[in-house]
Amino acid sequence: MNFLSIIAFVSAGVVFFLGVFTSTDNPMAFVDGHAALIVFGGTISVAAISFQIDRIYLMLKIFYFRVIAGKKVEYVPIIRELMTLAEAYRTQNPQIRQMVAKSNDPFLRECMTMLLDDFLPPTELEKIMKTRMNMMYQRHNADAKKFKALGKFPPAMGLMGAVLGMIALLQTIGKPGSEEKIGPAMAIALVATLYGIAFANLVVLPIAENLMEGTKEALTKNMIIAEGVKLISQKKNRIILAEELNSFLLPNERVNWKEVIK
Repeated sequence: MNFLSIIAFVSAGVVFFLGVFTSTDNPMAFVDGHAALIVFGGTISVAAISFQIDRIYLMLKIFYFRVIAGKKVEYVPIIRELMTLAEAYRTQNPQIRQMVAKSNDPFLRECMTMLLDDFLPPTELEKIMKTRMNMMYQRHNADAKKFKALGKFPPAMGLMGAVLGMIALLQTIGKPGSEEKIGPAMAIALVATLYGIAFANLVVLPIAENLMEGTKEALTKNMIIAEGVKLISQKKNRIILAEELNSFLLPNERVNWKEVIK
């Protein structure tokens, strides 16, 4: 579990609820079923109309594994694995297919399988790897942008709820005792706006930003794999491979190949 991310989400909730409970003597004034129905129900409905629900579910699943479960992209293990495969390929180790099959990365397995099947010339192999890498990035980035686009729906639903509340309020003006109801009625009308703003900025948009960052990390990882497989096909020494692949990373992120070859 990624406890830092969980703490961050809990902190966001604590800040919101502290703001609610310290801003009034009656915290229940912030609870309104009609506002919740309009904001949350409306957001779900509009999202279903605008996007494919299965893609949104997939993005939430990716977010869970990335943020909550803590399964982020790790570059060093990928480079270490590529070093091992490079040595096995260069020395014609008969166990290399079993080593590839045990890899946890689907893109690495796919690229190495194409290399081992030996039906593509090097230029075509490189072209196919780059095409698949770029298409994966474009699809995942497009899905992340869709999730970010969801962030505009809750505030809009909140505004709609506020307008509905104001209409209901204005209809009571002029009736006996209406002046005593104006304040509470306006407060209820604005609760929907609060729900929309809070839901968008504390939940939807942070998740979307995290997903977009994840797509960039996945692209870097796939670039490392594609370059590594190309070097493996050239039967490069694993030390040369490690140094070239380290170029994709910052100095403090790079693999120490001296420890790997011990």
